[in-house]
Amino acid sequence: MKYGFALFAFILITVTADAQRKVHKKWKQLFNGKDLSGWTPKITGHAYGENYGNTFRVEDGVIKVSYDQYDEFKEQFGHLFYKTPYSHYIIAVEYRFVGDQVKGGPGWAYRNSGIMIHCQPPETMHKNQDFPISIEVQLLGGDSTGERTTCNLCTPGTNVEMDGKLVTQHCVNSASKTFRGDQWVRAEVMVLGDSVVKHIANGDTVLVYQKPQIGGGSVTDYDPSVKKDGQLLSSGYISLQSESHPVEFRKVEIIDLEKEYRRKKR
Repeated sequence: MKYGFALFAFILITVTADAQRKVHKKWKQLFNGKDLSGWTPKITGHAYGENYGNTFRVEDGVIKVSYDQYDEFKEQFGHLFYKTPYSHYIIAVEYRFVGDQVKGGPGWAYRNSGIMIHCQPPETMHKNQDFPISIEVQLLGGDSTGERTTCNLCTPGTNVEMDGKLVTQHCVNSASKTFRGDQWVRAEVMVLGDSVVKHIANGDTVLVYQKPQIGGGSVTDYDPSVKKDGQLLSSGYISLQSESHPVEFRKVEIIDLEKEYRRKKR
């Protein structure tokens, strides 16, 4: 059984990687380089749509996550949601960390952001909810010394499976190298509904897991009717994080694999 599942996952990854190569020129730009059209913020303690402190803005052709209008962070975690949910796709961002962490930001959030996939609908988040129920592709930057991987996995209100076993720990490190300073890094995530998710850092596959599903903790003040533990996550919204350290995104693009998936099912 374990061998069969692993083979199934391998076939899915191989087929979709081949699809990626064939349609590599069909990237759709989710960020137009000019403004936040199609994107809406949800920041802890504030209503959906309120861009507190002008946290998310576009300057010089990049999305900037900034805190220059904050006196202190005060756990005001933010997420910038794209308007359309997706199921089978490849999402890519090019990001870099800049500047200094805002006063009051938690130590673990130093050079820390993320791509949230399979998010709950943002309008279902409570005003004081800190993170959407989702799968987080954690983006981390390294300090001048030591090692710190990126494209890790974190699970606010969710769990996943690896090698046929349920993984309930909140974060799992990837096999990526450490990216220091203000260099641009390209992170890609291949999402195949509720079957397989693959993290890629600068072209290297660094983490693979299966069966993303609702469950576990690490999310506060959620609507219990939304958190249906054990339910597989086959689709959802995409968001970018603000977690107290300035970060920039110069590109956000997607390849929608839904038609390819449906064609192969027939």
